Amino acid sequence: MKPDLSRLLRPRSIALFGGGWAANVVAQLQKSGFDGDIWPVHPKRADILGLPCIASIDDLPGVPDASFIGVNRDATIAVVEKLSAMGAGGATCFASGFLESESETAGGADLQARLVRAAGGMPILGPNCYGLINYLDNMTLWPDQHGGLPVDSGVAIVAQSSNIAINMTMQARGLPIAYVVAAGNQAQIGASGIASALLDDDRVSAIGLYLEGFGDIRELETFAARARAKNKPVVAIKIGRSDKARVATMTHTASLAGSAAAGSALLKRLGIIEVDSIAVFLETLKLLHTLGPLPGAAVCSVSCSGGEASLMADLSHGSSLEFVEFAPVQRAALKTELGPLVSIANPLDYHTFIWGDTPHMTRVFSTVMAETFDLTVFILDLPRADRCDPSGYHCAVDAIIAAKARTSARVAVLASLPENMSEAFTRQFMNAGVAVLQGMSEGIAAIGAAISAGQTPAHDPEALLVAGDPAGTATLLSEAASKRALSAFGLRTPRAVSAQTVDALAEAAADLSFPVALKGTGVAHKSEAGLVALDISGVPALVHAARRMETVATGFLVEEMVVGGLAEVLVGLTRDPTGTFLLTLGAGGVLTELLADTTCLVLPASRTEIETALKRLRINRLLDGYRGKPAADPNALVDAVLAICHYAAAHCDQLIELEVNPLIARVGDAIAVDALISLDDACMKKGISP
Repeated sequence: MKPDLSRLLRPRSIALFGGGWAANVVAQLQKSGFDGDIWPVHPKRADILGLPCIASIDDLPGVPDASFIGVNRDATIAVVEKLSAMGAGGATCFASGFLESESETAGGADLQARLVRAAGGMPILGPNCYGLINYLDNMTLWPDQHGGLPVDSGVAIVAQSSNIAINMTMQARGLPIAYVVAAGNQAQIGASGIASALLDDDRVSAIGLYLEGFGDIRELETFAARARAKNKPVVAIKIGRSDKARVATMTHTASLAGSAAAGSALLKRLGIIEVDSIAVFLETLKLLHTLGPLPGAAVCSVSCSGGEASLMADLSHGSSLEFVEFAPVQRAALKTELGPLVSIANPLDYHTFIWGDTPHMTRVFSTVMAETFDLTVFILDLPRADRCDPSGYHCAVDAIIAAKARTSARVAVLASLPENMSEAFTRQFMNAGVAVLQGMSEGIAAIGAAISAGQTPAHDPEALLVAGDPAGTATLLSEAASKRALSAFGLRTPRAVSAQTVDALAEAAADLSFPVALKGTGVAHKSEAGLVALDISGVPALVHAARRMETVATGFLVEEMVVGGLAEVLVGLTRDPTGTFLLTLGAGGVLTELLADTTCLVLPASRTEIETALKRLRINRLLDGYRGKPAADPNALVDAVLAICHYAAAHCDQLIELEVNPLIARVGDAIAVDALISLDDACMKKGISP
């Protein structure tokens, strides 16, 4: 049973343990105006910032809903144990020196395990954790400065970095933040569990996750399902995109599909919107809080400058934004309002002929909003108030707000530079239901993210295929054994024979139809080792080719040549450190590294998902028929991929890595020319069959 975080998140009484750091928390609680009970516990101090100290935990006047524990790591365990025994609502554990320091200081992992046992059913955040801020109820269980203000509703942010959490509170973008929670070491409760608890507050409009790792995948899966059920969008930054921990020891797939690809595929599968910077993260949350997910990609850009209109179009190139044309009636009305010198196009440059005439501007803006755009965006940079007078721009502000009130359209204002929109104007717009985006690139990315949020399927996807950590080292099956294993699940492979010696090879190949391909076995990347010979026309040529390989190869595999291929496809499966399985589809054969044309899905993958993924590849032009050539059989190709996926599902406990490269797509079928499977050695020793 998961701990109940409700008292910790929304306490009426708080106990504080420690000296300087606890005093910092008291200062923040007093500053925020927390009106509940505050009980500092210190054996030697008479008071902390005017609040009388309690000598020991045993002398507390009541059972605290929340506690901040700012003592050393050993003392932290003792305090947690006593709080749990008395039925306290939860605690944040500030001390470091637990699991995060295990590589430098022995015993950290054991201490963390003891801490979790001491907590029992009482929820704890951390250790190595700053704590939490609740801006809805003026509660700041936080030992440092922060930049937020009280709000009636807003977004909740869960961060696996306390410093990043602090930085986010300092934003001057007008984002209403309801909660900030630092996850710390996540010894007991992971980021997903914290975020799931925050979903239960109706005042929370969206969730933001700053992730360094995914933690419990099943818990993340459950959280994502709850977020969908509550119609609360989730935005995430997953750091570690440059992680080099995944080293390609066997397949091309591992080098092409690193942890960043796996993480992105996982988030997409769960309906969590991934962004790649803090600025876009904050802008996306702000847009989702104000307008919610966008129902479509039809966007109208409005500005009084051709330069802004062009820049908006250029920076949106390659994004999901669609600048659809105005409807004929709308176009005619705009032409009447703006005159013959203004070209009516989207993005729209309405020029400055109507600037300063607020009623006229309101009519024009209302006409633009009246059509069924999913979002109307006004590009507006305001003069800095410390050196200039922004009053001449009030006409645009007033006209946008008035037009929004007339039409109830989804409207955003976008400043091309983040600093060109003050918090005062941001509040004025957002109070009127107009979203404010700061920075043109960041704003466009946020709009794209909101479009993605609107496209997230409402139904829950099939449960993820998850396996535990491999128990041993990897055992690499031979190509012949790999193909036999996959053939049992319906994957087509060429007729083939194997032999250990050149003499045996000549006899074994007699029943094959020439031409054939010869492969020397015992090496994963055969082409690079010179262990592949193609289009061999007879036994003498076969023997000659084998003689050249025998000093390197441990054996030989001869296959009938596959002719009539239209495209070569890579199909790879890798077990991610999270335990999920990443399916990589891409250009295969000699083009694998050259094109790096890949797309990724997380298993299980449906037929429709695989079809869609294949269509995203650049080599899809070859699959569809290129320059008069016939098209490959799409159903046969998907059937082949599904056969590989079915093998993975049946052997997930022992499968580490699998690659079919190339899978040759033809008019009537798809046939695997090369395959490699890596299995957990411990499973192999137990006699588990591949």
